[in-house]
Amino acid sequence: MAAVWIVGLILVALGAAGFLMAQRTRARRHAMIAAETLPIAELEEHRRTLADLGTVGGFRKVCEVVGAAHPHPDGPLRAPQSGVECVWYRQTVVHKYSEQYRDSDGDWRRREKNDTVLDDTSRQGYALVDDSGIIGVDPNGVAPDRPEKVHENFVPGSPGPSGGGFFNGGFFNGGTESLGMTYTEWVIRPGQRLYVLGEVHDRIGPLVIGKPESSSDPFIVSTRSEEELKASAAGAQRWWAWGGSAVAVLGIVLVVVGLL
Repeated sequence: MAAVWIVGLILVALGAAGFLMAQRTRARRHAMIAAETLPIAELEEHRRTLADLGTVGGFRKVCEVVGAAHPHPDGPLRAPQSGVECVWYRQTVVHKYSEQYRDSDGDWRRREKNDTVLDDTSRQGYALVDDSGIIGVDPNGVAPDRPEKVHENFVPGSPGPSGGGFFNGGFFNGGTESLGMTYTEWVIRPGQRLYVLGEVHDRIGPLVIGKPESSSDPFIVSTRSEEELKASAAGAQRWWAWGGSAVAVLGIVLVVVGLL
């Protein structure tokens, strides 16, 4: 019965985690509801008003901005794997391999596993353009929601010195066989319409929207609209809340059974 009690405690903990995720999703959705969607020209006007009053570099405003992605003044980026012109990219390299293991009967079997050996995101800022102006975007290492996948390629075989140098030979570490590498890439192209919720500031002079100083305020960059994001968050909130409740109730029942 001790095992039943332990499983029950684990389920209660998972239920509590579900409730926590529901609350975080709720807070994210409410932040989108509460924030104003402002044209860039209006934000620039607020900044100039403060500057005229002698406050330079002190403008702060948490809000939403919607517009088209525009390259950094140094020019657009090139995605490393595909060469696609973009303002932001993420690339991953995942090593796929199989390894030997003993099952519960003591027999040798093989199973496939994956190991991420590279997960790299561009750090260069870009801009957002609407009908009234332009504002910088500081991605701060945050990956956009729903970027475009432009490349995915599995290269079979063992990556030796010419294939990345991660492993040598077809087998490594005794009974483990290299199967190949999967190369994947996502981008935000110039002109892609983006929704951004963050903090607009003028610390470096021109207006920039980026991650808020307050950790309680979310930073969202998405190719989806605000309406799509709020609808998705509402669905996720219900799923986490209901799922967490069901798992927690089951866990409590098992704990009680285990204690009897």
